[in-house]
Amino acid sequence: MRKQPEPVQIVKERRDKTLAALVEGIPYLQFLGIEFERHGDELTAILRYDDKLIGNPILPALHGGVTAAFLETTAIIELGWQRLWREMESGRITAEGLDPADLPRMPKTIDFTVDYLRSGLPRDAYARARVTRSGRRYASVHVEAWQDNRSRLYAQATGHFMMPPEADPSDG
Repeated sequence: MRKQPEPVQIVKERRDKTLAALVEGIPYLQFLGIEFERHGDELTAILRYDDKLIGNPILPALHGGVTAAFLETTAIIELGWQRLWREMESGRITAEGLDPADLPRMPKTIDFTVDYLRSGLPRDAYARARVTRSGRRYASVHVEAWQDNRSRLYAQATGHFMMPPEADPSDG
């Protein structure tokens, strides 16, 4: 006899709660005003505009360090999300979602190269990360950021990350 699938609303709720726990586990995201929207397994990072993010008030333009932090945290959250996705789909994360105390260790940055393509304007920015290689110990990620038009990037980056060991399911 085949097991009945979970109702769609329960699955969506579990995914949303797990993403919220992942994001809340990094206080720097709240400081910068970075949020994440989820559509299926795809994440879009949103950097909400705030005056404190301006680096050059004469232009005005977003600070380059803010842009780099936005791109790097988007890459790290994407890597964590992919790891958690496998656990959610296998049923190891329940309908209640993930307790922030049970978050997996996050990847560590090996190197991160940012291409500043144009000034970031004083408005909301968006980013998406694409994992180009992911193994047990190492991952490579490409991130693109835009503001008003997805095809008109204002920055992009490539990063390499050391992946933490996955938890052994027999430890639980």
